[in-house]
Amino acid sequence: MTSIDRFFKVSQRGSSIGQEVRGGVVTFLTMAYIIVLNPIILSGVADVDGNFLGGGSEPGSGFATIAACTALVAGVLTILMGVVANFPIALATGLGLNAFVAFSVASQMTWADAMGLVVLEGIVILVLVLTGFRKAVFDAVPGQLKTAIAVGIGLFLTLIGLIDAGFVRATGNAAPPIGMGIGGELSGWPVLVFCIGLLLMISLHTRRVPGAILIGIAATTVLAIIVQAITDTPGSNGDPTSKGWNLNVPAFPKDIVEKPDLSLLGSFNLLGSFERVGVVAAVLLVFTLMLADFFDTMGTMTAVGAEAGLNDEDGAPEGSQRILIVDSVAAAVGGAAGISSNTSYVESTAGVADGARTGLASVITGLCFLLATIFTPIVQVIPNEAAVAALVLVGFLMMTQVTEIDWKDPEIAIPAFLTIAFMPFTYSITAGIGAGFLAYVVLKVVMGKIREVHVLLWIIAVLFVIYFAIDPITRALT
Repeated sequence: MTSIDRFFKVSQRGSSIGQEVRGGVVTFLTMAYIIVLNPIILSGVADVDGNFLGGGSEPGSGFATIAACTALVAGVLTILMGVVANFPIALATGLGLNAFVAFSVASQMTWADAMGLVVLEGIVILVLVLTGFRKAVFDAVPGQLKTAIAVGIGLFLTLIGLIDAGFVRATGNAAPPIGMGIGGELSGWPVLVFCIGLLLMISLHTRRVPGAILIGIAATTVLAIIVQAITDTPGSNGDPTSKGWNLNVPAFPKDIVEKPDLSLLGSFNLLGSFERVGVVAAVLLVFTLMLADFFDTMGTMTAVGAEAGLNDEDGAPEGSQRILIVDSVAAAVGGAAGISSNTSYVESTAGVADGARTGLASVITGLCFLLATIFTPIVQVIPNEAAVAALVLVGFLMMTQVTEIDWKDPEIAIPAFLTIAFMPFTYSITAGIGAGFLAYVVLKVVMGKIREVHVLLWIIAVLFVIYFAIDPITRALT
């Protein structure tokens, strides 16, 4: 135990091995949904030849294969992050990125070609990290904008939690586009379970009970199982008007262990996309994936480091270069494994909020993912409504950093505001960062302070203009 403490600097960072184990488990529970959600997204879409990922000719036929590979890759990469970077951050298939691959990339080529494109994107990102460019960009960002990124992610997490719990839903109307529950009313047993879980969690946190988030998730899961046994509430099956459970129906599984099917590993064609859609279109697709991956991770590690107290005075996490290297490798590995780009998960802040401060927590999270490859039925017992309450509490904790922004200086306050506002409203960390960067550069030009803009921010501003205008550019060039 002393060797583990020394290697991960547990005591040095004011933590304990017990705290790290607890934090690692909390992070896993908060993001375990990806084992179910990634197969839902990837297994239901046919490629250009009509084939489904994981084999089979019907939607969802590759579900079990994708789930097992998702858990395996997440486990290996998260352990790698813990050992190499000693940072409490977990990795798994990136949401948003997987949807882009499924609906915008695979529709133009085969699944193998699409995953080859993801591998190429990861290689490009890795080169940018090894040359120092990615870290240089991060260091060039003003400290208060980094704070705004963390705050914006907090609000984004809160919205994700409320939507996944069914507390906030799309209305289907032009105005308002979203609202509370169904027709302005909270409906269904799952929402009630979420509300009770959230109240329990924030009560435990306010009373400074150690392990408040883990206790909250566990207690809410037990409550959900009891409620399900009494009410027999079905799953929602993606219906936004349903009063059922969002992803997992919390009932005791028939089987405890399932043999994992890992046949999807290695299912990629590195250069097939260039033959299928042409060089220009393939390059533009790689660029879109790369820019989203590039800045999502920047925001995530800033937020996690800020919550853990591991950022320096400029807002940079300890060992940021090693974090970026592992994250870049993860993008390529995800594509090579056939389950889309893997990236750092901002849900890691839930584990940090429950005590995690070192890479030991990531090792624990990774081991949980590896166990999930065979204990998938148990993982599926935990309903989304029990886990996402943690995201709302974490959103509050990250919001407390907003006082570090000078709101009386419009040159930084306006870019910070746009960064914070755009993340939840566009459902995209990258869009929020892009809006803030562009506003910062424009305001410095307007105020005649061009020399205060780092040359790298000029380059990034141009790249974000391309990113936001990618559709007309793609149409013009192809």
